[in-house]
Amino acid sequence: MAGAAAVSVAAEWQLLYNRYYRKPEIYTMQWTVDLSRNKLACAPFGGPIAVIRDDAKIVQLLAESALRKLNIYNSAGLLISSTRWDRPGGRLIALAWSDDTSLLCAIQDGSLHRFSARGDPLPDPPLSFGPECSDQNVSECVFWGNGAVCLTEANQIFCIPDFKNPRACKLADPELEEFPLCVAVIEPQYTMSGNVEVLLGVGDHVLVVDEDGVQQVGAGLGPVQKMAVTQNGKLIALFTHDGRLLVVSSDFSKILFEYNCESALPPEQLAWCGLHSVLLYWDDELLMVGPYGEPVRYLYDEPIRLIPECDGVRILSNATMEFLHIVPDSTVSIFKIGSTEPAALLYDALDHFDRRSSKADENLRLIRSSLPEAVEVCIDAAGHEFDVERQHRLLRAASYGQAFCSHIERDRFQDMCKTLRVLNAVRNYEIGIPLSIQQYKVLTAPVLIGRLINSHQHLVALRISEYVGLNQEVVVMHWACAKISASLAIHDEALLESLLDKLKLCKGISYAAVAAHADSCGRRKLAAMLVEHESRSSKQVPLLLSIGEEDSALMKATESGDTDLVYLALFHIWRKSAPLEFFGMIQARPLARDLFITYARCYKHEFLKDFFLSTGQLQNSSHVFILFWTMTLGLGTKDVAFLLWKESWELGKNPLASKGSPLHGPRIKLIEKAHNLFAETKENTFESKAAEEHAKLIRMQHELEVTTKQAIFVDSSINDTIRTCIVLGNHRAAMKVRTEFKVSEKRWYWLKVFALGTIRDWDALEKFSKEKRPPTGFRPFVEACIDADEKSEAVKYIPKLADPRERDELQRSFDMKRGVPIIDYKVHLCNSTGFALQITMAYARIGMAKETTDVAAQGRDGELLDRLKQTFAQNTAASSILDTLRDRLSFQGH
Repeated sequence: MAGAAAVSVAAEWQLLYNRYYRKPEIYTMQWTVDLSRNKLACAPFGGPIAVIRDDAKIVQLLAESALRKLNIYNSAGLLISSTRWDRPGGRLIALAWSDDTSLLCAIQDGSLHRFSARGDPLPDPPLSFGPECSDQNVSECVFWGNGAVCLTEANQIFCIPDFKNPRACKLADPELEEFPLCVAVIEPQYTMSGNVEVLLGVGDHVLVVDEDGVQQVGAGLGPVQKMAVTQNGKLIALFTHDGRLLVVSSDFSKILFEYNCESALPPEQLAWCGLHSVLLYWDDELLMVGPYGEPVRYLYDEPIRLIPECDGVRILSNATMEFLHIVPDSTVSIFKIGSTEPAALLYDALDHFDRRSSKADENLRLIRSSLPEAVEVCIDAAGHEFDVERQHRLLRAASYGQAFCSHIERDRFQDMCKTLRVLNAVRNYEIGIPLSIQQYKVLTAPVLIGRLINSHQHLVALRISEYVGLNQEVVVMHWACAKISASLAIHDEALLESLLDKLKLCKGISYAAVAAHADSCGRRKLAAMLVEHESRSSKQVPLLLSIGEEDSALMKATESGDTDLVYLALFHIWRKSAPLEFFGMIQARPLARDLFITYARCYKHEFLKDFFLSTGQLQNSSHVFILFWTMTLGLGTKDVAFLLWKESWELGKNPLASKGSPLHGPRIKLIEKAHNLFAETKENTFESKAAEEHAKLIRMQHELEVTTKQAIFVDSSINDTIRTCIVLGNHRAAMKVRTEFKVSEKRWYWLKVFALGTIRDWDALEKFSKEKRPPTGFRPFVEACIDADEKSEAVKYIPKLADPRERDELQRSFDMKRGVPIIDYKVHLCNSTGFALQITMAYARIGMAKETTDVAAQGRDGELLDRLKQTFAQNTAASSILDTLRDRLSFQGH
C-alpha cells in the first residue's frame, strides 16, 4: 500500500460523492491588488490577467491615485504592462480576453477597444456593435472565445459573432419591459442553427434569443437569478429565487439535478468545475455541489474570482492562485490511503529500493503480471502533478518498473518527460502560464508558442519550439519585428548586427518580411540593409523598389537572370525617374539595356531614339565613371586602421624600443590614429575601444620604464604590469594601473597576494589579509604560501577556510606538487562536510599528516579517507590512523 508520503498527499483531497477533488496552490501572487475594488479579465489556459479600477467604487483619499490605469499581469501576478486608461466613449462596461489573447474592452457607446497581451493598442480598425447600439448605450456585455453580445438600456441585443470578421448584427427583439435578472450565452458552435443563442432570465421562465426569433423555455422554474453554461454547451446551471440550484439540459427539456442551498441570496459567482460539479461563491464561502453526495465547502477571508478551465477552475484571490480539479484516477490509485493497486505497490517498491529494503523485490513479485499497467499509471500520474519533486518521484517509479518489463512502450515515458519539461518551463512564475497537462493537450504546442511570443517571451518560445520539433522561424520573425518596433533609438547598423545574429539561426527565413516591417516603422535604411541578406530575388526586388532603392533592385533583378523581375524593376524605375536618369541607370547593365531596347523597339520607338542619343552623351563623360570605379578599388577606413596598428607593433620589435626609448612616442601616435579611424563608424566599436586601451597602457608602461629605468613593462599585460609594480615595491603605481583599467577587487587581491608571495614578504601578506575580509576568501593566501614552500605561513590561513562566508570559493582540483596526486571531487558547499574537506586537502598538500587525519575524521567520508591514504602512502603512522577511521566509519554505517 502507499507509504507515508501518500498519506500527506491524500490528506489534501476532498471527497464529493465518489470523486476526489484537490485544490493545490499554484502561485503566491506577486502583486498588491484588491480584487474587490477592480474589474478583472482572466484569460483561460493560464493566460494573462487584466486589471482596472472599478469606477463604480469610491476612491479613498490619499490611498490611491484617481488616475485609472489598465494593468496586465501574468497568472503569478507579475506586472507585464501598465497603460493609462483615457479611452473615449463613456463608462467601461466589461473586459475579456479573446481566443488569440487580445484584450477587448466594451465601452458604453458600443465600441470595443482591443489591446495586445502586452497592453499595446492594436492597429486593427476599431470594433463596434453598430451605430444603433451607440444611440441606446450598452448596459451589459457577455463575451465568449471569439465573439460578444451586448444588451442595451433599451433592452435590445446586438452581437459580433466573430472578431476576425467583425460584422455586427442585431438579434430579435425580446420585447422586455424591464431589464433581465441574468444573461448567459450558448456559443454558435454548440447550437443547432449555428448562430449564437442568448439566454435571458425573465420572470418565471427563460428567453432564448437569436437572429431568427425569441423562444420561451423553462416555464415554472421560477425567477432565475444566475446562469452558467458548460464549456461544451450541453448543460446549464441555474440559481433560482428560492435558493435552488438546478442543472438542466441546454434545451431545458429536463432537469438533471436539483439542490436546495441554505441561502436564497444569489451567489456573486456561479461557475462549472469541469463537467461534474458546480461552484457557487458568496462573500466568504465557496460551495462545490455535485450530482450526488454532500457538497464541499471552502472558506475564504478575502474576495476571490473563479476562472473556469476545461478541466477545473482556477481560484484567484488577493494573495494566491489555486487550481480546483478532480484528482485523476491514476493519482488516486497510487496515493489513496490504503491503496493496494499495482501502481501504489510499484511506488512503494521504489521507496523500499531507495532504503535498500528487501521489500522492494516482494512488491515487484506481487505485481509481476500487472507491471506494465503500473508503469503506465505512474507515468500518467506524473503528468497531472504540478509539484516537480512529485513528478520526479513518479517518473522514477515508472523507470524502476520499466527495468523489469520486457515488453513495454518506451516512447510513452520519453514523451511524458518532454511534455513535463515544457509545462514546468511555462509554469515558472516569471512566465506565469499554469497549464495542466489536459489544458496543454487542448491548447496544443503551436498555440502555446503563439501565446508566448505575443507576450514577448521569445527565448522560452524558441527553446520550446526547438525542443518539441516545431518551426523556429515563426518565433525568430516575431522577435525581429518586435525588436525593430521597440528599438527606435538604436542606430541602424547596431540593430542590424543584433538582428542578423538571431535571424541566421533559421535557414530560409524571410529577410524581406522583416525588412518590410522595418520599412513600415519608418526605417528605410535598415530595411535596405536587411533585404541585402534575402536570398530569394522574387521577394528582394519588389521590396527594394517599394523602399526607393531602385538601383539596387535593378542590380538584383539582372543578377537573378529572371526577365520578369528585370521588367518589373524597369517599368517601376521608368515610371518614377527622369529619362536621362533612367537611361544612365540601365546603360551599365547589359541585360536590362537589351530587354528595354527589345520592348521599346516594339512599343516605344520615340523613347528608344531618346535612349540612343543619351547613350552617346554618357559615353562622352566616361572618365567620370572610370574615376568612380578606380576609387572603389582603394582601401577602406577599417583596413587603413589595421595597417597603422600593425605598423605600431612592427615598430615595437625594434631593438632600440626599450628603456624609455623615444620610439614609443610614434608607436602611441600610430595606435591613436588607428583608434580615430575605427571610431568613425559604429561597426568598429570593439576595435576602437581596444586601440584606445592599448595606447593608454603603452603610455603608462613607457612612463614606468622611464621612472624605474628598467625595460620590463612595455607590451606586457595589465596583470603583469600590476604584479611587476608590487614586486618592485611601487604600490602607488600598481594602484594607478588598477584604477585606470578598472581591475576588479577579486582580481586585485589575487595579483597582490601572489606578488607578495613571490618576494616572500610574509609580514606584508599577513597585514594585507587583515585589512578587511578578502573578497576572494583565504584560498589565495594558502596557495601563495604553498607555492613558496612556506608551510608555517600556510598554517596561519588554513583554519580560516572554514568560514561560512566562503561557501562559494572552492570547487576545483588540486595539482600534483611534491608527489601529491590529483584528486577530483565535488564539494557540497551547503554543509559542514564541505568545509572539513576543504581544510583536509589544504593540510594534505603541505604534508601535515596529523592535522589531515584529525579534520578528515570529522568529515565521515570513506572515499576521502581512501584518497588520503594514497597521499600518505609513505607515512606508515598516518596510513594506520586512516585505516582505523575508515573501519570505524564502515562499522557505524552497518
